[in-house]
Amino acid sequence: MRIVAGRHRGRSLVAPAGEATRPTSDRVRQALFDMLWHAPWAGRERVEGARVLDAFAGTGALGLEALSRGAAKAVFIEQDRAALAALRTNIAALKAEANTRVIAGDATRPPRADAACGLVFLDPPYGKDVVARAVQALAASGWLAPDALVVAEVARDEVLDVPGFEAVAERAHGAARLVFLRAPIPSPVLTGEGQGGGNPSPATPPA
Repeated sequence: MRIVAGRHRGRSLVAPAGEATRPTSDRVRQALFDMLWHAPWAGRERVEGARVLDAFAGTGALGLEALSRGAAKAVFIEQDRAALAALRTNIAALKAEANTRVIAGDATRPPRADAACGLVFLDPPYGKDVVARAVQALAASGWLAPDALVVAEVARDEVLDVPGFEAVAERAHGAARLVFLRAPIPSPVLTGEGQGGGNPSPATPPA
Protein backbone atom coordinates (compact mmCIF):
# COMPACT_ATOMS: atom_id res chain seq x y z
CA MET A 1 0.00 0.00 0.00
CA ARG A 2 1.40 3.35 -1.08
CA ILE A 3 0.56 7.04 -1.35
CA VAL A 4 -0.77 7.41 -4.90
CA ALA A 5 0.02 11.03 -5.77
CA GLY A 6 1.35 14.34 -4.50
CA ARG A 7 4.48 15.22 -2.61
CA HIS A 8 4.62 11.81 -0.87
CA ARG A 9 3.85 9.83 -4.03
CA GLY A 10 5.16 6.26 -3.89
CA ARG A 11 5.82 6.27 -0.14
CA SER A 12 4.84 2.96 1.48
CA LEU A 13 2.27 2.72 4.26
CA VAL A 14 2.14 -0.05 6.83
CA ALA A 15 -1.01 -1.88 7.88
CA PRO A 16 -1.63 -4.13 10.89
CA ALA A 17 -1.85 -7.87 10.34
CA GLY A 18 -5.21 -9.61 10.40
CA GLU A 19 -8.65 -8.63 9.15
CA ALA A 20 -9.65 -6.04 11.78
CA THR A 21 -8.40 -3.25 9.51
CA ARG A 22 -9.40 -3.08 5.83
CA PRO A 23 -7.40 -0.30 4.18
CA THR A 24 -8.85 1.36 1.10
CA SER A 25 -6.94 -0.07 -1.86
CA ASP A 26 -4.61 2.13 -3.91
CA ARG A 27 -6.92 1.73 -6.92
CA VAL A 28 -10.03 2.83 -5.06
CA ARG A 29 -8.15 5.70 -3.41
CA GLN A 30 -6.98 6.89 -6.82
CA ALA A 31 -10.54 6.75 -8.16
CA LEU A 32 -11.85 8.61 -5.12
CA PHE A 33 -9.39 11.49 -5.46
CA ASP A 34 -9.86 11.63 -9.24
CA MET A 35 -13.56 12.25 -8.59
CA LEU A 36 -12.83 14.89 -5.97
CA TRP A 37 -10.36 16.62 -8.29
CA HIS A 38 -12.57 16.79 -11.37
CA ALA A 39 -16.23 16.65 -10.29
CA PRO A 40 -18.28 19.85 -10.64
CA TRP A 41 -19.58 19.39 -7.08
CA ALA A 42 -16.05 19.19 -5.64
CA GLY A 43 -12.86 20.37 -7.37
CA ARG A 44 -9.24 20.49 -6.26
CA GLU A 45 -10.08 23.29 -3.80
CA ARG A 46 -11.94 20.65 -1.76
CA VAL A 47 -8.53 19.10 -1.05
CA GLU A 48 -5.88 21.80 -1.38
CA GLY A 49 -5.65 23.80 1.81
CA ALA A 50 -8.49 21.82 3.39
CA ARG A 51 -8.90 20.68 6.95
CA VAL A 52 -9.64 16.95 6.65
CA LEU A 53 -11.17 14.42 9.03
CA ASP A 54 -10.40 10.71 8.52
CA ALA A 55 -12.79 8.78 10.77
CA PHE A 56 -12.49 5.01 11.24
CA ALA A 57 -9.01 5.94 10.02
CA GLY A 58 -7.27 2.56 10.16
CA THR A 59 -3.85 3.10 8.60
CA GLY A 60 -4.69 6.74 7.82
CA ALA A 61 -4.31 6.17 4.08
CA LEU A 62 -7.14 8.52 3.09
CA GLY A 63 -6.13 11.41 5.31
CA LEU A 64 -2.44 11.01 4.46
CA GLU A 65 -3.28 10.89 0.75
CA ALA A 66 -5.15 14.18 1.19
CA LEU A 67 -2.13 15.72 2.93
CA SER A 68 0.13 14.53 0.13
CA ARG A 69 -2.18 16.29 -2.34
CA GLY A 70 -2.13 19.61 -0.53
CA ALA A 71 -4.54 19.45 2.42
CA ALA A 72 -3.47 21.70 5.28
CA LYS A 73 -4.43 19.52 8.26
CA ALA A 74 -5.68 16.00 8.89
CA VAL A 75 -7.39 14.71 12.00
CA PHE A 76 -7.70 10.94 12.47
CA ILE A 77 -10.18 9.07 14.69
CA GLU A 78 -9.48 5.39 15.33
CA GLN A 79 -10.05 3.07 18.29
CA ASP A 80 -8.28 -0.18 17.37
CA ARG A 81 -4.89 -0.37 19.10
CA ALA A 82 -3.09 -2.14 16.25
CA ALA A 83 -4.48 0.31 13.70
CA LEU A 84 -3.46 3.25 15.90
CA ALA A 85 0.10 1.94 16.03
CA ALA A 86 0.21 1.60 12.22
CA LEU A 87 -1.35 5.07 11.81
CA ARG A 88 1.25 6.71 14.03
CA THR A 89 4.03 4.84 12.23
CA ASN A 90 2.76 6.11 8.87
CA ILE A 91 2.51 9.69 10.11
CA ALA A 92 6.07 9.54 11.44
CA ALA A 93 7.36 8.00 8.20
CA LEU A 94 5.94 10.94 6.23
CA LYS A 95 7.15 13.43 8.87
CA ALA A 96 3.60 14.75 9.03
CA GLU A 97 3.31 15.20 12.80
CA ALA A 98 2.96 18.99 12.54
CA ASN A 99 -0.08 18.70 10.24
CA THR A 100 -1.92 15.85 11.96
CA ARG A 101 -3.82 15.00 15.10
CA VAL A 102 -4.70 11.47 16.21
CA ILE A 103 -7.74 10.85 18.42
CA ALA A 104 -7.98 7.41 20.01
CA GLY A 105 -11.73 6.94 20.14
CA ASP A 106 -15.01 5.96 18.54
CA ALA A 107 -16.20 8.06 15.57
CA THR A 108 -19.81 7.46 16.62
CA ARG A 109 -19.03 9.12 19.97
CA PRO A 110 -16.48 11.77 19.03
CA PRO A 111 -15.14 14.50 21.28
CA ARG A 112 -16.09 18.11 20.62
CA ALA A 113 -14.23 19.47 17.60
CA ASP A 114 -11.73 22.30 17.98
CA ALA A 115 -12.41 23.29 14.34
CA ALA A 116 -14.79 22.12 11.63
CA CYS A 117 -13.59 20.12 8.60
CA GLY A 118 -14.59 20.67 4.98
CA LEU A 119 -13.67 17.17 3.79
CA VAL A 120 -14.53 14.04 5.78
CA PHE A 121 -13.66 10.40 5.04
CA LEU A 122 -15.58 7.51 6.64
CA ASP A 123 -14.39 3.97 6.05
CA PRO A 124 -15.98 1.79 8.74
CA PRO A 125 -16.27 -2.00 8.70
CA TYR A 126 -18.77 -3.11 6.07
CA GLY A 127 -22.27 -4.08 7.10
CA LYS A 128 -22.20 -2.50 10.56
CA ASP A 129 -24.66 0.28 9.66
CA VAL A 130 -22.61 2.94 11.43
CA VAL A 131 -22.07 5.57 8.72
CA ALA A 132 -25.33 7.45 9.37
CA ARG A 133 -24.79 7.35 13.13
CA ALA A 134 -21.21 8.56 12.75
CA VAL A 135 -22.17 11.41 10.41
CA GLN A 136 -24.88 12.63 12.77
CA ALA A 137 -22.58 12.36 15.80
CA LEU A 138 -19.76 14.18 14.04
CA ALA A 139 -22.12 16.93 12.88
CA ALA A 140 -23.51 17.34 16.40
CA SER A 141 -19.98 17.60 17.79
CA GLY A 142 -18.95 20.36 15.39
CA TRP A 143 -16.70 18.36 13.07
CA LEU A 144 -18.56 19.15 9.85
CA ALA A 145 -18.31 22.57 8.25
CA PRO A 146 -21.39 23.93 6.45
CA ASP A 147 -21.47 22.35 2.97
CA ALA A 148 -18.75 19.85 4.00
CA LEU A 149 -18.22 16.92 1.66
CA VAL A 150 -18.44 13.49 3.31
CA VAL A 151 -17.00 10.50 1.46
CA ALA A 152 -18.15 7.13 2.80
CA GLU A 153 -16.88 3.74 1.68
CA VAL A 154 -19.51 1.04 2.21
CA ALA A 155 -20.23 -2.44 0.88
CA ARG A 156 -21.48 -2.47 -2.70
CA ASP A 157 -25.04 -3.51 -1.73
CA GLU A 158 -25.18 -1.64 1.59
CA VAL A 159 -28.11 0.79 1.99
CA LEU A 160 -27.03 4.24 3.11
CA ASP A 161 -29.41 7.00 4.09
CA VAL A 162 -28.22 10.04 6.04
CA PRO A 163 -31.13 12.40 6.73
CA GLY A 164 -30.43 15.99 5.75
CA PHE A 165 -27.40 15.13 3.58
CA GLU A 166 -27.50 15.23 -0.20
CA ALA A 167 -25.99 12.26 -2.07
CA VAL A 168 -24.20 14.00 -4.94
CA ALA A 169 -22.53 10.91 -6.45
CA GLU A 170 -21.62 7.29 -5.91
CA ARG A 171 -19.33 4.83 -7.64
CA ALA A 172 -18.91 1.06 -7.21
CA HIS A 173 -15.46 -0.53 -7.21
CA GLY A 174 -15.53 -4.31 -6.82
CA ALA A 175 -17.01 -5.11 -3.41
CA ALA A 176 -16.88 -1.45 -2.34
CA ARG A 177 -19.04 1.56 -3.08
CA LEU A 178 -18.02 5.18 -2.62
CA VAL A 179 -20.82 7.52 -1.65
CA PHE A 180 -20.31 11.30 -1.71
CA LEU A 181 -22.57 13.28 0.60
CA ARG A 182 -22.88 17.04 0.97
CA ALA A 183 -23.70 18.50 4.37
CA PRO A 184 -26.55 20.98 4.58
CA ILE A 185 -25.92 24.71 4.68
CA PRO A 186 -27.74 26.22 7.67
CA SER A 187 -30.45 28.69 6.75
CA PRO A 188 -29.54 32.27 7.59
CA VAL A 189 -31.07 33.64 10.75
CA LEU A 190 -33.18 36.61 9.79
CA THR A 191 -33.42 39.57 12.11
CA GLY A 192 -35.33 42.80 12.16
CA GLU A 193 -37.40 43.48 9.10
CA GLY A 194 -36.32 40.16 7.52
CA GLN A 195 -38.37 38.33 10.17
CA GLY A 196 -41.31 40.66 9.91
CA GLY A 197 -40.81 41.45 13.57
CA GLY A 198 -38.78 44.62 13.38
CA ASN A 199 -39.83 47.98 14.64
CA PRO A 200 -42.65 49.43 12.58
CA SER A 201 -41.95 52.42 10.44
CA PRO A 202 -42.83 55.64 12.16
CA ALA A 203 -46.29 56.89 11.31
CA THR A 204 -46.53 59.81 8.98
CA PRO A 205 -47.55 62.83 11.05
CA PRO A 206 -50.85 64.42 10.13
CA ALA A 207 -50.69 67.39 7.77
